[in-house]
Amino acid sequence: MRVDDFDFELPDERIALRPAEPRDAARLLVVHPGEGLGAALEDRVVRDLPELLSPGDVLVLNDTRVIPARLHARRRRGEAVAGVEILLHKREGAARWRVFARPAKKLAAGDPLVFGDASSGFGTAEAVVVEKGEAGEVTLDFALSGPDLDLAIARIGEMPLPPYIAGKRAADARDLADYQTIYAREAGAVAAPTAGLHFTDDLFARLDARGIERRFVTLHVGAGTFLPVKVEDTAEHRMHSEWGTITAQTADALNAARARGGRIVAVGTTSLRLIESAARADGTIPPFSGDTDIFITPGYRFRAVDVLMTNFHLPRSTLMMLVSAFAGLETMRAAYAHAIAQGYRFYSFGDSSLLFRSEPDGAAPVRRP
Repeated sequence: MRVDDFDFELPDERIALRPAEPRDAARLLVVHPGEGLGAALEDRVVRDLPELLSPGDVLVLNDTRVIPARLHARRRRGEAVAGVEILLHKREGAARWRVFARPAKKLAAGDPLVFGDASSGFGTAEAVVVEKGEAGEVTLDFALSGPDLDLAIARIGEMPLPPYIAGKRAADARDLADYQTIYAREAGAVAAPTAGLHFTDDLFARLDARGIERRFVTLHVGAGTFLPVKVEDTAEHRMHSEWGTITAQTADALNAARARGGRIVAVGTTSLRLIESAARADGTIPPFSGDTDIFITPGYRFRAVDVLMTNFHLPRSTLMMLVSAFAGLETMRAAYAHAIAQGYRFYSFGDSSLLFRSEPDGAAPVRRP
C-alpha cells in the first residue's frame, strides 16, 4: 500500500505536551468498525473503561520501564573535539548498545566517546564506535558493562521525550514520573508504552471489581518507534527489532481466558505486537522470548487480540498502519477526523482510543459488552 494512504493533517495545537490530570481523566474515543462514516464512534473518558469491557476480559499491559536513554558525548580525534547526542536504541550485550547518533556524520568506526562531565559529580562513561549503519544508527561498545553500565546511564542520561514534545519544551523533573506507567518494572525501554500512561490505582481497583483480569508482558520499546517512514510503499519499509518476553504463566492465563470466551484487550500497540508475534495460527499463545520486528499493515489477519487501547498516532507512521489494519482504514480515517474536530489531544501525552477489531469477510464479529 502507499504510505500516503495513512496521511492526515493535524493542527499543531492538538499535540499534548503534558498528560491529563488525573491520568484516567483523559478522553477515550470508542471505535466500533464500520465503513467510513458508518463507524460507531463514542466519546468517553478513560475512567469509563470498566463499563466498556466485560467480566472475563483480560487486559495485557507492557511492564517495560523507560531508562534515561538520551546521552551527550564528546568525540575526540587528536586535538579535535565534537559534541554528539546519543539515543540508546537496543541493547545487544552486557556492554554493547545499538544507538542513534546526531549528527552521525561526526562519527566513524573506532572513534572514542566520553559521556558525562567529571566536574558534575555524576561521573563519566566511555565507549568506542564499533560500526555505523543507516539513518544515523551506530553500534557502541562501552567500557563498563552489566549493572555498572546501567548505573552510569541512570546517572548521566536524560529522559528521552519523543521529538514532537522535546522540540517544544525541555525535559524536566516532572517527566521522570509522567513518562512512566505506574506498573513499569522491567528496565530497558527508550520510549514509554504510552497507552498505559492513563492507568491509575483507582482505575485498576474498579477493573478488578468488574472482573477484568490484567496480565503483564515485556517489550522494550526502541527509538525506532519514532523513525519516519521514508519509502513510498509499505512493502519497502524495514522495522527495527525489539526484544520482548511472554512468560509461560501469562501465556497460560491468556489461553484460559480465550477458551472461556473472554477477550484479549491489548493496552498499547507494543502489547499487541508482542502477542501477535507469539500467537499461533489457531490463536493460542505460547511462551515467547526474543526479538520481534513484526510490521502490521492492512490485510494482516489478527490471531489473538480482540480489542486495542491505544493513543492517537503520527500520520504516515507504522502505528497508524497498525490501527488501520486492526479496525479498518476507512474506520480510522473517520475516527481521526472526529478526534481532530472534537479537540482530542494527540500522541504520547494525549488522549486514547478503544478499538474493536474489524473482522474479515465472513467471520463472526468480536462480541461487544
